[in-house]
Amino acid sequence: MSAAAKDQSRDFVGYGPNPPVITWPGGVKLAINLVLNYEEGAEYSWLEDGQNDNWGEYNIPNSPPLRDLGTETHFEYGSRAGVWRLARLFDRYDIPITVSACAVALQKNPAVINWMNARGHDLLGHGLRWSEYSGMPRDDEEQQLHEAVALYERLTGKRPMGWNCRSFPSVNTRDLIVREGGFLYYSDPCNDDLPYFLDHEGTKLLVVPYSKTLNDSRYLIAPGYSNPRDFAEDCRSAIDYMIGEADETGGRMLTIGVHARWMGQPNRASGLRDVIEHVRKTPGAAFMRREDIARYWIDHHG
Repeated sequence: MSAAAKDQSRDFVGYGPNPPVITWPGGVKLAINLVLNYEEGAEYSWLEDGQNDNWGEYNIPNSPPLRDLGTETHFEYGSRAGVWRLARLFDRYDIPITVSACAVALQKNPAVINWMNARGHDLLGHGLRWSEYSGMPRDDEEQQLHEAVALYERLTGKRPMGWNCRSFPSVNTRDLIVREGGFLYYSDPCNDDLPYFLDHEGTKLLVVPYSKTLNDSRYLIAPGYSNPRDFAEDCRSAIDYMIGEADETGGRMLTIGVHARWMGQPNRASGLRDVIEHVRKTPGAAFMRREDIARYWIDHHG
């Protein structure tokens, strides 16, 4: 086992039976962070990598060793049509979201940047490209991190305040984030319903946990969603349960993750619309940007 792997001991206790009792701004009991994952144009492709990605519209474990135009065009749907359907939906209800975008994906579709900036949505760093970091050599991952931050700044006029890898971070990711500096929070862990601080070799690092539970990738995997009602009901169940227990536990946060190429399809967008309408009519529930959650936590629980 590498030294980096040994340095990241597991924590099975966290806040334990007595987590902090909090209230979000405006008396909100449940802060819902809606994350739009934007990866289109940054995925693996035969032309750039000599391999195809397997997360288009179908999760294909073994792609043929040649150009996969089907998967390529599934990704293109997200950038050509899906992202704009979701943008119209978010604009219609005037809700704040977080965009977890790969730097190269934004580079290939500048209009997405213009929309993000105009609407005030915050940026969550999601890699230079949509690459697997878990087995990447440390030097390569560090170089990609440097290039990504520089490209984000050049494209958007600002750097991301948080970081979240594709699927799984490497044993080096957390250390590289700390050494890079300039980040407000880190979002690869999926191990809590509240932000928390950890000590990384003497540096205090805020973790704003992510979640893959309420995620439209479940349209592609089992057990998953067979129709938009499944997604909407799953989200509603989580929201109602957490609101119901808030008087006992205090406020909590909930992450809902969607992707332009999947949730941007008209049938699935209808399920997300139902979730947004449910939040709007549920007292104590509200959408918050991830950066705002992080800043509130630092100001009140740092």
